[in-house]
Amino acid sequence: MGILSGNPKEEPLHYGEVFALWTHLNAAKAMVAAYETLSNHIGDEELKKLVEDVIENGTKAEIEEVEIVLKENGVGLPPTPPERPKACLENIPAGARFMDPEISNKLGVDLAAGLVSCSTVIGQCIREDIAMMYGQFHMKKAQYAAKTLKLLKEKGWLVPPPLHLDKAEC
Repeated sequence: MGILSGNPKEEPLHYGEVFALWTHLNAAKAMVAAYETLSNHIGDEELKKLVEDVIENGTKAEIEEVEIVLKENGVGLPPTPPERPKACLENIPAGARFMDPEISNKLGVDLAAGLVSCSTVIGQCIREDIAMMYGQFHMKKAQYAAKTLKLLKEKGWLVPPPLHLDKAEC
């Protein structure tokens, strides 16, 4: 039996795990504030529902789980930004508004970055429970990323990179 071969919840976090958890929590809290603000700019109902679902059932759920782990391990939490108020879309001047294609593309990029981040944390973990938690976060983000991609394609908002077409002559 090794030093770290018991119940993972009784094992100490290593510095990398603490940093990853704390950084994730800080970024997730900022993400909630950003998307609450951006949701005021959304005109498309499908996009609005998707963003609200990502906030409530994705990011806020992650925040709750990560806060529990950090508290159980005596780590101080980053500050939580205040909840953003609801605003009327028509009251936001046209030149000051984020457009639906911009918001949906940002969502896709943020989800892709979140997938990479979760994979990195999984690879750094020595505690199985933390690795499994990030595996769950990764699966949820992948599901949201697929929904976002589908929405981007359906709405004509996808901005693809240059497409490679085989121009070889036969």
